Amino acid sequence: MKKIFLTLALVFTFSLSAQYNILSAVQLNDGQEDQYLALEAFFGPIHKLAIERGIQEWQSVWKVTSEIGENGPHYIINTGFSSKEQLDAYNNSWTTGDWVALAKEAHKGKISERRIERIMSNIGTESKERRNYHLETVDRTIWTGGGLEPGDTFVITPTQAQNEDFENYESLFFKPYVEKAILNGKHRYWRLARVYERTENAYKGMTHFFFNRPVEGGSLVDGLPTDSFKFQKLQEGLSAASHHADQITLELVSSQN
Repeated sequence: MKKIFLTLALVFTFSLSAQYNILSAVQLNDGQEDQYLALEAFFGPIHKLAIERGIQEWQSVWKVTSEIGENGPHYIINTGFSSKEQLDAYNNSWTTGDWVALAKEAHKGKISERRIERIMSNIGTESKERRNYHLETVDRTIWTGGGLEPGDTFVITPTQAQNEDFENYESLFFKPYVEKAILNGKHRYWRLARVYERTENAYKGMTHFFFNRPVEGGSLVDGLPTDSFKFQKLQEGLSAASHHADQITLELVSSQN
């Protein structure tokens, strides 16, 4: 029993390790996917060193596997931070040249400094557009199912709040059902995050994002009291409080934590 509690404590700690994150939606230029993946492979050791230095908490790169429109992202980069101050310092560090020095240290003895400088100066040439959203956690469940591995799936849902009751409906009404599904092995993780800042090219209609780690064959609706009058009325209120865009399914390419 003590071992079980310890495991749950470690999982809970991991799930709360980042309260803020930057979600970057990357749309690639035609024919540039291999170049983009090579760039992310180059940045893997750099982000690992940045985590060791306390510049960020974690970073993951995801391939979009659902069908997207003409302007949809091909990849999603998710970078986590323990505080808004850490996130702001991370952003500022990109304008000071700190990341070039970090890259040289991370690749010391493996890649020449001249080549590193060339790679760093060409960041962005492989992508048509990057839309960044700064997010703050509103609520989340515990994290179950162990650490992430390449090939694991995730689902994010861009959402627009329709009234001021939205966050309360999600936290007080819907989250307990998600937690029940997690305890029953039907789901692994749920998070609601609020957009508090975005780049000028980012879509304005998105006020929140949902993050879900599904279980193959699992369902959030199993066991819900859908026939009860109370549930139906609460569901009506929840539906009126938000408008969801199409879900975006993701497959993990790489992660650093």
